[in-house]
Amino acid sequence: MNSLRRSDERDALMHEIRDLRARQCILEALALLARLEAQHPRFSRLYQERGHCHVLLGDAPAAIKALQEAVRLNPTLPASWNMLSQLYGMLGDTVQASVAERHLTMLGQLPPEIVMANSLIADGDLAPAEEVIRSYLDKDRDNFGALRLLARIRQDRGAPEEAEALLTSVLERAPDYHAARLDYAMLLLQQQKHVPARREAELLLRHEPDNPDYLKQYAAACIGMGDHERVIDLYERLLAHRPQSRAEVADLRLWRANALKITGRQQDAIADYRASLAARPDYGVAWFSLANLKTYRFTDDDIAHMRAEEARADTQEMDRIYLCFALGKALEDREDHASSWRYYAGGNALRRNAGRYRSKVAEGCALQLKHIFNADFFAARVGWGAHDPAPIFILGLPRSGSTLIEQILASHTQVEGTQELNEIGRYVSELCGADAYCGLPVDPQAVQQLTAADAKALGERFLSDTQTYRRLGRPFFIDKMPNNFWHIGLIHLILPGSTIIDVRREPMACCFSNLKQLFGTTNQEFTYGVNDIASYYRTYLDVMRHWDEILPGRVLKVRYEDVVEDLEGIARKMLEHIGLPFEPACLAFHRTRRSVRTPSSEQVRQPIGRDGLTQWRHYAPWLAPLREALGDALTEGRA
Repeated sequence: MNSLRRSDERDALMHEIRDLRARQCILEALALLARLEAQHPRFSRLYQERGHCHVLLGDAPAAIKALQEAVRLNPTLPASWNMLSQLYGMLGDTVQASVAERHLTMLGQLPPEIVMANSLIADGDLAPAEEVIRSYLDKDRDNFGALRLLARIRQDRGAPEEAEALLTSVLERAPDYHAARLDYAMLLLQQQKHVPARREAELLLRHEPDNPDYLKQYAAACIGMGDHERVIDLYERLLAHRPQSRAEVADLRLWRANALKITGRQQDAIADYRASLAARPDYGVAWFSLANLKTYRFTDDDIAHMRAEEARADTQEMDRIYLCFALGKALEDREDHASSWRYYAGGNALRRNAGRYRSKVAEGCALQLKHIFNADFFAARVGWGAHDPAPIFILGLPRSGSTLIEQILASHTQVEGTQELNEIGRYVSELCGADAYCGLPVDPQAVQQLTAADAKALGERFLSDTQTYRRLGRPFFIDKMPNNFWHIGLIHLILPGSTIIDVRREPMACCFSNLKQLFGTTNQEFTYGVNDIASYYRTYLDVMRHWDEILPGRVLKVRYEDVVEDLEGIARKMLEHIGLPFEPACLAFHRTRRSVRTPSSEQVRQPIGRDGLTQWRHYAPWLAPLREALGDALTEGRA
């Protein structure tokens, strides 16, 4: 609703601007365009309108500058290309005039509805774009380009299944439609379907082995499958192909650095993060990535530069958020806790405002789960599922110490560490739907419809789907997705022989560690506000208390603090729970070479330390609201 209101306000202001231009009030129109740009900096038609205004003022260079920005944001603006062709011709720049004319000719060869829909999509006007394209398909229902466009719209409007069906239909009839196949691969990737996404990228690369877009898609799918070593050289290959812009260089260096970090090559990763910043000094995510190593120390010049970039009025919001969290860590390392907290708090406020998480949704989901997954539910389903003991689920809250537990167990010769796998969450979404605000199941009761055969098939599907992550061929493997604590009922139903370990950390330490961590994209949106993280922690305790009551002994609880105090004792306890003999290598976990994707990747490559137990106390003056919001969870979370 807010986006619709913003769109209506934008269009009303644009109507007023056009009216001013029609009345030759050009300076007033330009003033309103500046206001519109501040509110909607990626609205292509405002730059086209600015071009019209400068043409009327006789300022050809300013008009060209505005129109070039318009077509950069939206290449399907015939009026902009037409004006550029004429302006370049007037200035004698025949090369650029010819470029603009070619674009205009190409657009003229397309159905007007397709051009209009593309233009609307570029400006984020998805509802009218869909109306236009569906009307066109009523006349030409087998137009593959229009069907591809409709799939893109449906995807952007939150209907990926429909988009996937549309693209599948197109590719069945037009297998050589490579643009549609690339869209399909990207859609699969966004749905965490990494194996088929890579397969589609491989098909594209057979056709055009050096296509940068296909190579990037292939690399992204490899990363999703945990195949990080492969992409290091792949990104170097893309860099050797002379990227088109400094921004692309910055991206490629960043992606390569991420892969180097995950595979344990920290110094090489730092060099690539620095190369990324050399290409784009204001790149917030690269600054944050250095901070997120947890072991990197910034120079005085680094901190001054980050502070200046964060303070600039024209810094993009996401860059500002990244910079805030990077500065929070940089100043924390210097024990300037007051300044550090200001940046952490500022970054959290910005990130929370951009998110959609609502604690009531999680609390309501917990109530439904407790009602549905009761003792009678499991008593009626004894013996269901696939009984393979291979999966080990490590779950709990983020920043609870789960990466450490994974590294300890993955140091055993019989256990393979993979990554935070998305399969269980995807199955839950397929069965129950997913809430748009936090991804939790909308209709958990749907699980009650599963038959014994369904449960076994789903367990076997998990074992099959996760096989691609198991490269070492060890008998046991780890799924370290923390959010799986919500789904213990389903896990027990479909994989009754699996191991489940709940890693729990002292409430203040855990919540503070989440408050100072920036997670990717829309992950873990409950971590950006004191009340949200406190509520989520209490809900987590409530859910885990329920599983312990109805499935006694099913989940092994491991306290992070106990691991710090008695590493060998806890390692032996976990291995005994799994049914494995003790191996001394588990105590030297920091020497185990493997890919680690989480923010703790560098920390678990060092011997265990005690710093994580008390870090939050440096921020105690600002964490009183957190302590109050946690309430009795302060005591229960330590139990």
